[in-house]
Amino acid sequence: MNVALAFNVKPESETFIESVSPNSQKSNSPYKTSQDTFAEWDTWETINALRDALSIYHNVSLVEANEDAFEKFRQLRPDIVFNIAEGAFGVSREAQIPAMLDMLQIPYTGSDALTLAICLDKSRTKEILSYYKIPNAKFFVAEAVDEIRQNHFSYPLIVKPISEGSSKGIFSSSFVTNPDELINEVDRINSEYNQSALIEEFLPGREFTVAILGNGNEAKTLPIIEIRYDKYPEGVKPLYSYEAKWILDTKDSEFEVFDCPAKLDKSLEEKINKICLDTYRVLRCRDWSRIDVRLDKNGEPNIIEINPLPGIMPDPRENSSYPKAARAAGMTYDEMINSVLLAGCKRYNLA
Repeated sequence: MNVALAFNVKPESETFIESVSPNSQKSNSPYKTSQDTFAEWDTWETINALRDALSIYHNVSLVEANEDAFEKFRQLRPDIVFNIAEGAFGVSREAQIPAMLDMLQIPYTGSDALTLAICLDKSRTKEILSYYKIPNAKFFVAEAVDEIRQNHFSYPLIVKPISEGSSKGIFSSSFVTNPDELINEVDRINSEYNQSALIEEFLPGREFTVAILGNGNEAKTLPIIEIRYDKYPEGVKPLYSYEAKWILDTKDSEFEVFDCPAKLDKSLEEKINKICLDTYRVLRCRDWSRIDVRLDKNGEPNIIEINPLPGIMPDPRENSSYPKAARAAGMTYDEMINSVLLAGCKRYNLA
């Protein structure tokens, strides 16, 4: 088949060319950059590994998710698009490429525009989960510092930007233990990220991440990963924060804090798998996703994050969770990527 790969590339990527960045900083733009602005985007190493995996069986074209993407897709008319594009601006940015492809009636892998937009908005996601009685931490949304006086939750709390991924906006300071820290964090998120702050009660138990592959009755969980906070350096907060994900955890560091498969008793493993598959179906995710889970004070699993565009860095030293789970399931990187493509092709009756 003719497969197009839709992507965004990090500016700091070694072969990045400034002129092709969709994130050109226009003077009249309401968006501003911070140290983690491009955390969700991929490096050329990942993009090339993905291209090579798809090229084993198909003809592959690269399409960067910038302002020229619509016209490129219209001219290329690929049989299917493998979509890893995170988008550039706004709370619906992950939905931009799927919406273009829907308009052009071009098939693509992964969740549709509606699911991607909902999952990026953490409060909307939690509202849906709560409606379906899927456990998640008690939460409150603050558009401004004045609004936090209405919350009556117990400390500690976690404060996050409402519409970010890849641990963007989540730092050690996001773990707050008193009203002054809460005010500072809400103000930081409101001003730095130009969006509301999501305030959640802290779940003190073990944390896991679960990769899901497939659709319908064929959807399956891959081996569960546990993030071992007891192995964190002394003094580091028990969060998979931006510092942990992008500063402590590098190719050259010895940040061995992951167990895969996680050491679980059968009952808890079944509970975690069920809550993740229920979440996947309720949010109408397609083909693949990664779902993060944390245990509450009673040891019950709660959903903390849904990632319908999971990170897929190819180097095992980078601890990218979805490939790590796939390797534990006996799959190579190339097999993992082509399994996702096959799941998408089946949905469109292309396979």
